[in-house]
Order: sequence, then C-alpha cells, then structure tokens
Amino acid sequence: MVAALFDIDGTLIARNSAPLYMRHLRRTGQARRRDMARTLYYLARYKLGLLDVERALGASMAWISGRVEELVQRDCEEWYARTVRPYIFPAMAEAVEAHRRAGHVPAILTSATRYLAEPLAADLGIRHVLVTQLVVRDGRFTGEAVRPVCYGAGKIYWAERFAERHGIDLRRSYFYTDSITDLPVLERVGEPRVVNPDPRLRRAAVRRGWPVVRLRLDGGGSLPAVGG
Repeated sequence: MVAALFDIDGTLIARNSAPLYMRHLRRTGQARRRDMARTLYYLARYKLGLLDVERALGASMAWISGRVEELVQRDCEEWYARTVRPYIFPAMAEAVEAHRRAGHVPAILTSATRYLAEPLAADLGIRHVLVTQLVVRDGRFTGEAVRPVCYGAGKIYWAERFAERHGIDLRRSYFYTDSITDLPVLERVGEPRVVNPDPRLRRAAVRRGWPVVRLRLDGGGSLPAVGG
C-alpha cells in the first residue's frame, strides 16, 4: 500500500501553530510574556534548522507538567476551531482527497501533539496521526514525552512503525512538508513533495530535482498530480 504523509505547520496550514497557540495562552492568562519570547526564539531556531529539540521540549514540558489533560484538550479544540481552521490550505485539503481517491492511506506526520493534530485530521478526514506523544498519568501530564520525539530523524522511526503496521511501502509513498528538518523523511519516501519550503529546503529540493510548489490561502498554487 501507499501512504500520503503530511506535515502540519506551513504545509497543511499556512502558519506555524506554536506562536498561534502561545498567543492564545497569553490572551487567556495561561502563559507569561517570557513564555512568548521563548517560543519565538525556538521558532527562529527551527526555521534555521538549528533547533535543539530536547531543550525546546524541556521548556514546553515544564509548562504542561501537572495540568489536567481533559482541560488542555478541550481548550485546544476551541483554539483550533477559532484560530487554526481558517489557515488550512485549500489545495492541501484537495490533495488529501486526491490521495484518498487514489487508494492511498493519508496520515499526518508532525512534531506537534495530538491536541492539534486530531482536530485538523478530523476536518480533513484523516484517520491516522503520527505525533509527539505526551505521557499522561491519572489524567494529568507528567512532563514527559514518549521517545523518540516525532521530529527530524524521529519522524522516520514513527513513519516506519506505521508502515509496518499497515503494510505501507514507504519507497512508493508521499511526504509533504515545508521544513529542512524533515529532510530525512523526504529522502526515505519515493515521492517527496516540497510545499512553501524554507530557504534551506528549497535549495536541497532544487539540487535533488524534487517538485517544489508555492501555495496561498486564496487557492493560488497547484500541486503535482497524484499517481495511482
């Protein structure tokens, strides 16, 4: 079988979700100004492909440790519906449907958690989400994450586990992303798709002859056709 794997930030949606979420937390009194500054710092490092994921994870885990999962999930669902949903690229929603019609297995593959990925997946009719998993015990976050984190080479680990469970041939599968941090997965699949890439990924894609597309929220831009 063939899978169609989709990153979220800058790929399925036109924004990076981290600062959107942090602004929501600031507006609702759940985070401090210094938390916002830290988020923007890590985002800048991420865009340069220089993010220390363990350090960034440690900061976010310190914030969420001890919080009630049910309340966080409910808050994220409301935030998603109000803030994130309007940023879904129409062309990417169409691409998900095109893969489904072709008999492919759509899945989200993201460093985000399920609290963002699942509402988005539900909107797009995607059954499978491969995410960074947070440990919950007795209904509260412990401040730990399941390893490896679904980031960089860790995405390959979770993609390969998914492929084994569902009989997926990654050498025939697709992966859509905008980030140089996803280069390991792009090189693992047979059909890399580069969407609105950061400068480093754009250069890497041009060198390798990979399709590169620019999409706009108004429907501008088009993706390569989906094969059978």
